Amino acid sequence: MTHVSTLPAPAHEGGRRPQDHVRSATRPPTPVLALGLFLAARLAGVAALTATAWAYGKNPLWVLGRSWDSDWYVGIAAHGYGRIEYFPPKIASDYAFFPLYPGFVRVVTEITPLSGGAAGLLVSWVAAGAAACGLYAIGHRLYGHGVATALVVLWGLLPHSVLLSLAYTEPLLTACAAWSLYAVLSGRWVWAGVLASLAGLARPNGIAVAAAVLVAAAYEVLRRRGRNVPHSLWTGAALAPLGWCAYVLWVGLRMGDPLGGYFAVQRRWGSRFDFGEGALRFVRHLVLDGGRFVFPMAMLVVAVAVVLFALLVVDRAPLVLVVYCGVLLLITIGGSGYFACKPRFLLPAFPLLLPVARALARTARARPWHATVVVAALAGLSFVYGAFLVVVNHTPL
Repeated sequence: MTHVSTLPAPAHEGGRRPQDHVRSATRPPTPVLALGLFLAARLAGVAALTATAWAYGKNPLWVLGRSWDSDWYVGIAAHGYGRIEYFPPKIASDYAFFPLYPGFVRVVTEITPLSGGAAGLLVSWVAAGAAACGLYAIGHRLYGHGVATALVVLWGLLPHSVLLSLAYTEPLLTACAAWSLYAVLSGRWVWAGVLASLAGLARPNGIAVAAAVLVAAAYEVLRRRGRNVPHSLWTGAALAPLGWCAYVLWVGLRMGDPLGGYFAVQRRWGSRFDFGEGALRFVRHLVLDGGRFVFPMAMLVVAVAVVLFALLVVDRAPLVLVVYCGVLLLITIGGSGYFACKPRFLLPAFPLLLPVARALARTARARPWHATVVVAALAGLSFVYGAFLVVVNHTPL
C-alpha cells in the first residue's frame, strides 16, 4: 500500500507530461467547481424533497429538521440528556446519541434566533460543505482536480445523500473524518488526532477515524523502526480515541457500569455487534419472504460497498483510507439493529468512491456526454429515492 505520510506528488491522470505533474502538484487546490456542483446537487435534492412533502401535505421544514433521529438531537440540544421512551420491547434512551452535533445546535440556538430544527439544518449544511472540501482535498492530493471533483459529485449524488440535507450527524462526522485523514496524508499528526477525537464525539462509528489514525501511526513507527519518530505523531495517536472513549465512559458512569453502560443502552435500542448474525438472518428473510423496497435497496448498497472496498484495496489506496473504510464496513455489517439504516452508516465511507471517481474522470475526458448521462442518471435516482425515503417511507432512516 502507498505510504501514509510520504506520498509522492499527486498522480494526475490523463497522459500529461511529468513536468505538468510537478507544476500541478504545487498549485493550491481549487474546489470552486466541485463545491458548486455539490451545492447544485443538494439544492436540487432539497427542491425534490420539498415538492414531495407538499404533495403529501407535510411541512418541508419539519421533514428536513425533525425527522427520526433529528428530533432526538434537537431535544438534547434544548434540554440536555435524560429522555427515555418505551417502544416494547425496546427502551429508547437519548444516551445513545453522541454529543458533538447537539452541542453545535445548542450554540447556534443561543447566538441566533433560529429554532432547534433550523439550527440543526444550518449545522448539517455547513458541515456538509466542510466535508465536501475535505473530500476534494484528499482527491486532489492523490489524483488531481478531475478525480477530486468527481469524488465530491458522486458523494453528493449517492442514493442516501438526502441525509446530507437533513438535521443528521453524518455530514459532521464526514467533515471531521475527511480532514483528519487528510492531516494524516500530509503528516499533520496533531490535527489528525484532534479531528479524530471530534469524530469520536460525533457518532458511535466515529471510532473508525481513531482506528485509522492509530494504525497509520503504528505503520509509521514501524517504518522508521522506532527511530526519529516526531513527538507530534505520539501526540496525535494519543488524542485520536479520546473523544469516543470519553463519551462511552461518561455514559457508563451515569448508568452505573463504566465499561458496559453505553453498550447496554445500545442493546435496549435493539442495536448490538453480533458479527453479522442478525444481518444475515434479515437478508435470508428478504430473499425468502420479500419486504419493503428500502430493505432490498439497503442490501444492494451494502453489497456494492463491499465490492468497492475490494477495489480500493486492489488499487493500493493509502493505508489510512483502507483502515477507515474497513472499520466502517465492519461496524455496518457486523452490527444488528435497524437494517434500513445501514446505508446511512456507510455515507461517511467516501474513500470507497475513489475507484468510481477515477473511472468517471477518465470518461469525462474521453467522452464528456457519456459522463454527463451517468451523472444525470445518478442525480435522478438520488433525488427521487431521497424524497421517497424521507417523505413517503415510514422506516427509520
